[in-house]
Amino acid sequence: MKTENVSRAVLAAGVGAVLAATALLYAPDLAPGLFGDGKPAAPGPAERAVLAANAGAQASLTDLGALIGDREKWLRKHPEDEESWAVLGAAYTERGTRLGDARYYPRAERALKRSLEVRPAARGNLDAQLGLGALANARGDWRTARTWGEAVREKSPKRWPVYPVLIDAYNGLGDYKAAQQALASLEKLHSGAAVSTRVAQGYRNRGWREDAAAAAHDAVLRAETGAEKAAAYARLGDLAWERGEPQEAVTQYGSALRLVRDHGPSLAGRARALAALDRTDEAMLDYQAALARLPRPEYVLEAGELYESLGLDGEAHAQYELLRSRSWVGGEVVLGLFEADHGDPAAVRLLKAEWARGHRSVQVADALGWALFRAGEPKEALEYAKRATDEGLRSALFSYHRGEIERAVGKYGPARRHLAEALRINPDFSPLLAPKARQSVRELGDPPDELPEELRPAAPKSPEAPKSPEAPEAPAAAAASNPAEEPQSR
Repeated sequence: MKTENVSRAVLAAGVGAVLAATALLYAPDLAPGLFGDGKPAAPGPAERAVLAANAGAQASLTDLGALIGDREKWLRKHPEDEESWAVLGAAYTERGTRLGDARYYPRAERALKRSLEVRPAARGNLDAQLGLGALANARGDWRTARTWGEAVREKSPKRWPVYPVLIDAYNGLGDYKAAQQALASLEKLHSGAAVSTRVAQGYRNRGWREDAAAAAHDAVLRAETGAEKAAAYARLGDLAWERGEPQEAVTQYGSALRLVRDHGPSLAGRARALAALDRTDEAMLDYQAALARLPRPEYVLEAGELYESLGLDGEAHAQYELLRSRSWVGGEVVLGLFEADHGDPAAVRLLKAEWARGHRSVQVADALGWALFRAGEPKEALEYAKRATDEGLRSALFSYHRGEIERAVGKYGPARRHLAEALRINPDFSPLLAPKARQSVRELGDPPDELPEELRPAAPKSPEAPKSPEAPEAPAAAAASNPAEEPQSR
């Protein structure tokens, strides 16, 4: 792409189309005929229409890189162009998220703040504010993201791109009712593959598996770019994996990888599913490729646990050291679970700090409950485990954690039920923990024949014997024996 060839009208709307997880909705190859000689022009209806039609289409990383280069060159000559600063900031955020490279985030922040310096929020710079909300989500700073998102919504409630930012922020804070309301608003204002993918995620969070799969299939059909279609297939793979269908998951991830050869989430997802199918050599290769492409903390932990389950202690130790030594953006839940399983009491402090920050998602609740349990506080742990499992999400890991915690406090019936549920949801949910769940179910044995006392029906009362006419009634006799207790006459 030549420098200074991006229409100013396209850029004016581009940053406003940032979806949660910072999916930049401006893709240069989707707007043919809109690029002139580089001279800024006022946004026109045709350009806005093209952007609206293509909103939600995820740009390829190659195109995203070209956009970044284009705006960087443009801004060297036009440093007062607030729209280009906002677009550049959103593009940095998107690239950092998709590459797992947090070094892009400080660049994004500088660009977005520069946009606000040129045109402050008070003068209507909603794009930069929305970009800062998306950046906060990328960093796992849900409160800040909510603040920016709600500020934009207050000024422009029909501006659809604000709602994905709010959905991620509310989910991170554990405010699922607000997240559902934001999703409903998004559906009224916009449609497309990105919206269908978000609908699928919303259904999944509520435990509506069939609806989630239908929405994800709809996202595949609506996708307009290879990157977007790959993301939709990856969502189908995730759903298949979570319901215990690893072969179906492998198929869906494979479809994504045929479209985007190095799609990080699909490589890691396929590795997970291949391990469940005992194709461990292939799984390790996929984990290596995923970590080279997208080094997320959850992928590092999964790879380490797979190595550990295979007795490859050296390789597992290398992954665990990487997890401990690197600074991860938004990796508190993964680090907390890891430290809890390896006996570090720091896990409780880490996760309680997250809870105190208002990060009260089911993921944080589950991890904090597990860390408390591992630290020898099962009674306190149970309240968090209940919160994680009662929200609606059907998670084998959450059910396993709750079952083990209930077992520790002597609630053997619920423990048996939740441990068995974990294995019903996904019998291979973890190469380390699924075997432990099966062992716990065996140790608990079959449920007793008798119902628990709280569930037993009340015993029927015996019929009273007929009273003898000669015998005085008991209260009267008792009163006669103690004149001081005789009732006073009125």
